[in-house]
Amino acid sequence: MDVINIGREAVKAKYEIHKVDTAKKNETLVYIAKQLIANTSDILQENAKDIALAQERNMASGLVDRLRLTEDRICGMAEGFIQIAELPDPVGEMVDSFDRPNGLHLEKVRVPMGVVGIIYESRPNVTSDAFGLCFKASNAVVLKGGSDAIHSNRKIVEVLRKGLEDMGLNPNILQFIDSTDREDTLRFIQMRDYIDVLIPRGGAGLIRFTVENSKIPVIETGTGNCHVYVDEEADLSMATDIVVNAKTQRIGVCNACESLLVHEKIAEKFLPKLKEKLDNFAVEVRGDERVNALYEGSIPATEEDYGKEYLDYILSMKVVSGVEEAVAHINQYNTGHSETIVTQSAKAAEYFLQNVDAACVYHNASTRFTDGFEFGFGAEIGISTQKLHARGPMGLRELTSYKYKITGNGQVRS
Repeated sequence: MDVINIGREAVKAKYEIHKVDTAKKNETLVYIAKQLIANTSDILQENAKDIALAQERNMASGLVDRLRLTEDRICGMAEGFIQIAELPDPVGEMVDSFDRPNGLHLEKVRVPMGVVGIIYESRPNVTSDAFGLCFKASNAVVLKGGSDAIHSNRKIVEVLRKGLEDMGLNPNILQFIDSTDREDTLRFIQMRDYIDVLIPRGGAGLIRFTVENSKIPVIETGTGNCHVYVDEEADLSMATDIVVNAKTQRIGVCNACESLLVHEKIAEKFLPKLKEKLDNFAVEVRGDERVNALYEGSIPATEEDYGKEYLDYILSMKVVSGVEEAVAHINQYNTGHSETIVTQSAKAAEYFLQNVDAACVYHNASTRFTDGFEFGFGAEIGISTQKLHARGPMGLRELTSYKYKITGNGQVRS
């Protein structure tokens, strides 16, 4: 099916899903979760093809990790469906109601977006997460994954669409653009007549391409140049654990730590302690002069390093005079994603939380928690770093709009 026909079928399907009640949606989500588990072997077989091709192309290890599926990750995808089924249905939720002096009664209620288009790279789990959330919010969805995950995505979509059919629903609620042609990608992001909102998920290049070329309203999900700031009043053992987790627990994700700031009063004590742990993961450190003097084996950082999302075992590092300099540095170089301060000082923590310009700001916790699943959203459609409509991990409510229902008794405007 060509891209335009896919758009037409999605529009038809969106009016069908609007009629599906909450109980049926939840039943369907639970059924599909079971089908994902039942098809684990077949999904992993297809994923292995994508991994092999990525390795042949010498793809960076962090990007290969994004691409890789395991039994545990497929179980996580299925668990996301169960959690989504257990969440309240946002559709029809009363946001506000009020009466006007002329007797008109107004109700503001949540409604589906309509057809949600999602363009993404690697991370085949996005295929199931995006469908599950869009479906629960009564949206049709058109997916366009990257060529690097084409085998994995095809199989997952096959399982999801079969699940819809088994439950007596129109499989065209979920559409997949099974093409790696750049021209099809361009057509897709310009289908304003069929797609109500477009969400890109991927690297800076994909997001820039989408924003610059789309004719559809875009919710921008950004890259993650995330920072940890270790304050002079930090518990250094806690700080070490947080930095190591944020940097190494999974390197190919947007909420991994890419830059570390350390207060000058504790740098001499903390950095050697941290090095012992980071060396276990062969993390390359790129730092300023004071870092290079204290952290054996580090290399000089460039201006580019402080603004870079590495997605690798690389960490930029800088010694700062205090929380004010830390916040100024973060606001200059960050991508508005996730930032954390490690400190026992309530005053420093409050300054940091209040003044850092990011979607998620943490006190004494790893940035790795910026995730729809961890926030209790079941999954996420992406992590928005913009400020209009949605910000941070986007769950069900962020996949709805609203409309006003106005009830009168014969009123006319004079």
